[in-house]
Amino acid sequence: MAKECFGAAAVPLSPAVRAGDFIYVSGQVPVGADGEIVGSTVGVQTRQVLDNIKAALALAGAEMKDIVKTTVLLEDARDFGAFNKAYAEYFPSEPPARTTQECRLMIDIKVEIDAIAYKPR
Repeated sequence: MAKECFGAAAVPLSPAVRAGDFIYVSGQVPVGADGEIVGSTVGVQTRQVLDNIKAALALAGAEMKDIVKTTVLLEDARDFGAFNKAYAEYFPSEPPARTTQECRLMIDIKVEIDAIAYKPR
């Protein structure tokens, strides 16, 4: 099985990698097109992260509905309710499986999310 890498990043990773029928999206953070952190609340940042995931998936020919699993890293578990509210906007039905953890993140942000999508060719 050959792998295909999509997109470019300022750090050594591929935003999306296709391996067979699966697409793996690297952990996305709440940065806009200018590379600057967007927003200061978990809701705003979650929406930006999910928009970034949507863009990475598009590079590999997939959509949000193709996501089967996400892993969420929250800076503060007390933000869980606000995070869920924003997250649900992107998955109104049949949401993917998900793992959510509280952890200290590498930069001063509220949330990071990675995703796995299933999109047969």
